[in-house]
Amino acid sequence: MLKKQNLFGQIPADLTVEVFDILYQKHGVTIERIVSNGQSSPEQGWYQQSHDEWVIVLQGSASLGFETEDDVQLAAGEHILIPSMMKHKVVTTSSNPPTIWLAVHVNNPAGCCADNADGTAL
Repeated sequence: MLKKQNLFGQIPADLTVEVFDILYQKHGVTIERIVSNGQSSPEQGWYQQSHDEWVIVLQGSASLGFETEDDVQLAAGEHILIPSMMKHKVVTTSSNPPTIWLAVHVNNPAGCCADNADGTAL
């Protein structure tokens, strides 16, 4: 049976910690909604994932930091693809309003769907 949901609904009143809701997880793809309320990544360390991650800010704003690239500011409607193994972190997120993200994590099977370093398809 189909189930209609709203990305802006069911947001807890207490946002002292980030909220991660997995909306879909199958065939190497995970789609999650993240609600951030001024949170950022820990000062030490980077996220370095073995998969590509596409994120879009639906509400609020955020700043992403990269080890080898300039920081990227994202406002509502703006999105970015973070290639696998790229070290990154969340520098800032807005709290008024809270930042609502949609993240799509894609595990590429070996030899499938690879990209060149410039992001173009092979």
